[in-house]
Amino acid sequence: MATKQEMAELDQMETGSNHPSLEAVGYNINRDPGGPGICAFILTLFSFLLILATFPLSLCFSVKVVQEYERAVIFRLGRLLKGGARGPGIFFIVPCIDTYRKVDLRTVSFDVPPQEILSRDSVTVAVDAVVYYRVQNPTIAVSNVENFSHSTRLLAATTLRNVLGTKNLAEILSERETISHTMQSSLDEATDPWGVKVERVEIKDVRLPVQLQRAMAAEAEAAREARAKVIAAEGEQKASRALRDAAEVIAESPAALQLRYLQTLNTISAEKNSTIIFPLPIDILKHFIKPSKVDKYDL
Repeated sequence: MATKQEMAELDQMETGSNHPSLEAVGYNINRDPGGPGICAFILTLFSFLLILATFPLSLCFSVKVVQEYERAVIFRLGRLLKGGARGPGIFFIVPCIDTYRKVDLRTVSFDVPPQEILSRDSVTVAVDAVVYYRVQNPTIAVSNVENFSHSTRLLAATTLRNVLGTKNLAEILSERETISHTMQSSLDEATDPWGVKVERVEIKDVRLPVQLQRAMAAEAEAAREARAKVIAAEGEQKASRALRDAAEVIAESPAALQLRYLQTLNTISAEKNSTIIFPLPIDILKHFIKPSKVDKYDL
């Protein structure tokens, strides 16, 4: 049966409070690496003597160059060399005991493969994205993660699924910029211990199931037809009001009726028309027009 002390130790392990086994591994900028041991000192001294003995041939193996957009992280006997990453330009290493790794500081982009995601309203969509990132601390990027590029790619795919899983379909389709910003913030926070800065995330495409696409297209078509009918009805209503107003004006003004009569005759007697028209004086037609009907004419 476990004692109280053992139970307390188990609680500390679960909560992660002040337990030595939970100490962060990898490079820590605030940690003193300490000085080299006696064996390391002897090997370093022997390597310098070898360089002097083979000078100037040893310069071919000691002088290295990195470009403006690169930095070199040097390890001496497996330990990080003090002074941080070297570059740009020329730097020197000690053969046999020094190794180095170049890190590109330029912005890199990669495509997140399409992810099958179940939205909050239980709709399956396929979403892909593109991520832009760069290394802001080459020493941490080399020391704290085995392959920062591969790790960032995997984390981007996981973050995309997690973020979109909390959204419904309407939000996924209409709030791409907000989703991209949320992903960028989450990725940047997660990759900061790796020395990686996520600069931008863009949602490229959202692919819906074929049946859902057809349903949405039918819904949009129905909405357009309904809108067209409303517009046509409004137009007919305005035309009816205009015709009613015109009838009232013509009924009140004999001159307006005469002008309308002449305009009608001109329209009927257009060119290449075989209809024969016998115009009658407007005074004769007045006897066939009942003012009461005109006054009551209402559309």
